[in-house]
Amino acid sequence: MMKTETQIFRGYGKRKELNAQTAVECRFGGEVETVLSVHCAAVLTGAEVANGEVRYFGKAHFSLVYEDAEKRVCRGEKGVEFSSVCKDDFCFPALTARAAVSVENVAVRREGASVYVQALLGADISLYGEQTFEYLSGGDLIMRREPVKVLTAHLVSGAAETEDEFETDLLGDILQHAETVNLGEIVCETGTLKIEGEINLCVLALKDSGALVSFERLVPFSMAVPCEAASFGCSAEARVSVVNTAIRAETDEEKGKCSIIAEFSLAAEGCVYEETAVDAVTDAFSPTHATDLVFSTAESGGVGDVFRVTERISGKCALSSEIAFSDVLQAVTLQRAEANLVSAEDGKRVEGVAMATLLVLGSDGAHRGLELSLPFSVPLDAQDANISVLVCGMSARQRQEGEIDAEATLKITVQEKRTVTARLVSSAEEGEALQQSDSAVSVYIPRAGDGLWELAKSLKKSPEEVSASNPDIEFPVREGQRVIVYRKKTAMR
Repeated sequence: MMKTETQIFRGYGKRKELNAQTAVECRFGGEVETVLSVHCAAVLTGAEVANGEVRYFGKAHFSLVYEDAEKRVCRGEKGVEFSSVCKDDFCFPALTARAAVSVENVAVRREGASVYVQALLGADISLYGEQTFEYLSGGDLIMRREPVKVLTAHLVSGAAETEDEFETDLLGDILQHAETVNLGEIVCETGTLKIEGEINLCVLALKDSGALVSFERLVPFSMAVPCEAASFGCSAEARVSVVNTAIRAETDEEKGKCSIIAEFSLAAEGCVYEETAVDAVTDAFSPTHATDLVFSTAESGGVGDVFRVTERISGKCALSSEIAFSDVLQAVTLQRAEANLVSAEDGKRVEGVAMATLLVLGSDGAHRGLELSLPFSVPLDAQDANISVLVCGMSARQRQEGEIDAEATLKITVQEKRTVTARLVSSAEEGEALQQSDSAVSVYIPRAGDGLWELAKSLKKSPEEVSASNPDIEFPVREGQRVIVYRKKTAMR
């Protein structure tokens, strides 16, 4: 009876990715006459996995710039806590959830004397847990052993602070600010995950004259997150969020300047993927019996390198409402983008739309806010990848009445997804006995291109025996080569 031995590999990896949406709403009072600009920033504070669901929760911060009944430009801020559930039968408590939320849409409506602002939040959830597979490791069979690659995940997290200071003309008040994080480098070093990127800070302010003005800053940052498993050559992915921003202005009346000091608190969650080699059996046979092999597939997911593409776009924008030549363009703020990686006839492309809020002053002395959108399509040398798009340096002008031309710079960060798949033998069963040749010597003509293992399997001999009997053969074999097979004979008495 044939004997076999098996082992179980136990590792840790990404098991599944989920997506969910939830709506968050807050109310502003009757002092809001005309909404000019609205922004929502959402920060996740936790995620838990239960049977059949993931619960995630956090806080949404709403900021509103508006005109009151006397056409004064004002600001309002409110925070709302939220919690939601993502249902999926795969979920169970032993898994760990890593989630990130993004604001997909913001809508404003008026009911009576109140103004309601609703944000649609999207959640990207990754589930991590133990990944196992059983594989043949020994026994009576002649086996081909090969190192099988498996990616093992190591979760990390960290925090950092950074700041920026810059000068502007004199300001009366800072009305609104928004921060977008763009990652540029995610590199593993010995014991450390190094994350570098920049924060695009957009600020909307009010001058003493009552005019609106906007400006932006790209603030670089660097984080070093400890990870014992990290080493040169490991791949990694990370998400960085701004959990808090403090902005203050210091005025120098003599110079007629204003110093803006911005302080950022950052939180990072990442995953380092370590490549492990498992000595597994990928094929096997018996020299005496037919063998039924059961194969299994070990699949583990990870990521590749990070690279960036910068593209300048321009064109006519779609507008949420009409504009006239008499309108004075004052500020472009809240730049953002929605984009996807799609297949096209000429390959992969990043297609999406760059958006912003355009603030104008009408001939009647009242301000208005218009939403503008500028579509884009950028070729990209990638297959399956995670992408993020940062919109910066956006400007707008009215060349023809009723039309707005805009320009912007896109910074596209790309990280290709990676899947490692290995096919290995998980078990084997003995079949019928093979008919043995009575010849002491046989000549076998192999197929051209066969390697040593393929030849040995066809002859039902170990690779060592085949090599010993045919020391002059080079592999893969050439057409017309002959292989000699010797068989030991037992003397009759």
